[in-house]
Amino acid sequence: MARREETEQEAAAPPTHLPMASAPALGVGMVGYAFMGAAHSQGWRTAGHVFELPMRPVLAAICGRDRTAVEAAAGRHGWAVAETDWRALIARDDVQLVDICTPGDSHAEIAIAALEAGKHVLCEKPLANTVAEAEAMTEAAARAAARGQVAMVGFNYRKVPALTYARTLIAEGRIGTLRHVRATYLQDWLVDPASPLTWRLKKDQAGSGALGDLGAHIVDLAQYLAGELLVGVSAVTETFVRERPLPGGRSGGLGGVAAGTESGAVTVDDAALFTGRLASGALASFEATRMAAGRKNALRLEINGELGSLAFDLERLNELSFHDHTEPATTAGFRRILVTEPEHPYLEAWWPPGHALGYEHTFIHQARDAVRTIAEGTPPVPSFADGLQVQRVLAAVEESAAKNSVFTPVQI
Repeated sequence: MARREETEQEAAAPPTHLPMASAPALGVGMVGYAFMGAAHSQGWRTAGHVFELPMRPVLAAICGRDRTAVEAAAGRHGWAVAETDWRALIARDDVQLVDICTPGDSHAEIAIAALEAGKHVLCEKPLANTVAEAEAMTEAAARAAARGQVAMVGFNYRKVPALTYARTLIAEGRIGTLRHVRATYLQDWLVDPASPLTWRLKKDQAGSGALGDLGAHIVDLAQYLAGELLVGVSAVTETFVRERPLPGGRSGGLGGVAAGTESGAVTVDDAALFTGRLASGALASFEATRMAAGRKNALRLEINGELGSLAFDLERLNELSFHDHTEPATTAGFRRILVTEPEHPYLEAWWPPGHALGYEHTFIHQARDAVRTIAEGTPPVPSFADGLQVQRVLAAVEESAAKNSVFTPVQI
């Protein structure tokens, strides 16, 4: 398949803006209020205060099943109203965009209902728990697009300025023909076997484990940076702790607290390793695990081409390493690019050069891009179709692992 020519919305020339007080409102309704709900709330609450936007995000309503908890979240994050039924949230006249931050088993139902109700949709990754669900969502998004609606998937790491800039350098040919892509995403919050059996460890709710939770991000980033798709994979997966204590109470983060002595079966992977081939013939390798002791949120990428290399480490997210292999060997080597200049993606509205951004800024940038996409009527990036493609890669990984690592084509 030919290299994709899509570009991020941030690369476009800024539109003509209205003062925020007179800009039309974009009422946002969010389903979910825990870890991702807090991150998305930060994005919607802040984007209009930093960037000049053609529409004004309004935190209209937030939804969760637990009335006490969702009302507390509404007060903490600035939402006007709390709902306990996502159908009621979708039906609200003051909600024009539905932001889905729930476990994967509910993504398809909520997204399709919202699109059919005439709403724009932003859905957290992975897009769904199965390819069939993702296909149904993408078909609904295509129908909605004909009516002027937008459907985006939340691959927030695309919105790290250093990674957006890396995509620009690769697209400009600065590292030449691609040879290798290496991607790892390592966490350690499940190393302790006493960590409880939260929803992320249940296949019926999460779809998969580290593969979907972390692997989806690095698969998307590999394809985004390369500008081309994976065509096949060879994989192994493993579940190291197969029984965990049942949880007690709610948790706003990744883990939780065990309820007592009862336990249940872990039905997802703890780790996934796979190799892949890109459409151009370039090779790729991936590792995703939540069992890497000492690694809290270690996402790392390196891309090697005939003319140079790029490397990125999320724990140093304001930096990009670049090696120009056309320079004389006596002076050539990796150099550090501090991606904080106003000419870098997203940085025109932030702090003076050298004043670093953080994790939460990716969600602010995501909200900015969603608002501009809706106002300008441009194609959404990343789209539900992008999310579907990642889902197809994840499915091929699971199929390969189940067949003793046999090379498995990715459905295109």
